[in-house]
Amino acid sequence: MNKVPFNKPSLVGDEIKYIRDAVRLGQLAGDGTYTERCQKQISKLVGGGDTLISHSCTAALEMAAILCDLGPGDEVIMPSFTFVSTANAVVLRGAVPVFVDIDPVSLCLDPNKVRAAITSKTRAIMAVHYAGFPAGIETLADIAKDHGLFLIEDAAQALGSRYKGRPAGSFGDLAAFSFHETKNVISGEGGALVVNNPAMAERAEIIREKGTNRSQFFRGQVDKYTWVDIGSSFLPGELIAAYLAAQLDVEPAIRARRLSVYDAYTEAFSDLEDRGLVTLPKALPDCDGNGHMFYFLMKSQNARQHFIQEMKARGIGTPFHYVPLHSAPAGRRYGRTHGSLTVTDQVSETLVRLPMFYDLGSDIETVISAATEVLELSWLASLHSPAQLLSGAGISSAAATNRSGV
Repeated sequence: MNKVPFNKPSLVGDEIKYIRDAVRLGQLAGDGTYTERCQKQISKLVGGGDTLISHSCTAALEMAAILCDLGPGDEVIMPSFTFVSTANAVVLRGAVPVFVDIDPVSLCLDPNKVRAAITSKTRAIMAVHYAGFPAGIETLADIAKDHGLFLIEDAAQALGSRYKGRPAGSFGDLAAFSFHETKNVISGEGGALVVNNPAMAERAEIIREKGTNRSQFFRGQVDKYTWVDIGSSFLPGELIAAYLAAQLDVEPAIRARRLSVYDAYTEAFSDLEDRGLVTLPKALPDCDGNGHMFYFLMKSQNARQHFIQEMKARGIGTPFHYVPLHSAPAGRRYGRTHGSLTVTDQVSETLVRLPMFYDLGSDIETVISAATEVLELSWLASLHSPAQLLSGAGISSAAATNRSGV
């Protein structure tokens, strides 16, 4: 059996060469040659802003929360259909995440729901660019401006994506990116904070350096460095930066290859969508994705469990995604919801992801063939016994535990 994992990290260029060079240069702690190189590369990709790479996107989001001076009594509007780090960054400052529903097309924040959730306590909006597709970010930016709110882009999945030709990550006061091994451009673990609000740039550097003005000291701007603000050790080491730099060198090629897989999936499964078996990803108008993810929205949770189980039997990894934060124990304890989250709940119960990685190659045909077979057989079975598939008869409950949050 030819097994196809959901994700597989890949060497795409000079990663090993750059790692060896980082060792040769003799500085393995952060803020060395390759850190500087990565930051320049990311700023160029995002269209400007001051970039600070970090050890994770989680770290970048936590820096953003500090820069917005979040504290007890403050509220931040965000989707519930996101990774826990989005909310944790807010909760760690003592503020309250306010969960609102997502747009049924983009699966990103619904601007109308955001507007309705604003109160005198609201301090920021956190927009998540799900699956690499930009949220309705222009509208969200207008809402933030009208109400004097900070706009933070959780662009963990969106490096290289664009809205009206403008890069994701360039609209908010701050933007956070991820280089986790499941993302397009990777370094194992890793992230970046892009600071588009010039008033925040100097403080961001201090927060990242454990609350010290160490970077100013090394630039000769102060004669000694000291503790001047809150912060933490948010820097990655140079080996991480070296690996990342090699990936960033060829980001356009990585994106092009993933988009070719995305297009192949779309072409292969469009007929199944026309027949009502699944719903395929859709972008909002004027949005250009980066090929980060391809998913199906199934007809029911049981149909999804059946699909995952059958694909696993064929050696193919197809995990579903987030458990909505508003339904999680910590989400109920630390956050609150505004309005109905019907779309969020439905998407969480029915979304399943297909393999997507740089070296997928000819295995894409294996995935397409297997997925088509499973969906066709399920459809035929439903013609004879519609209740069987909807009830989940014969479906192992073990399949329902195959959750992945990244």
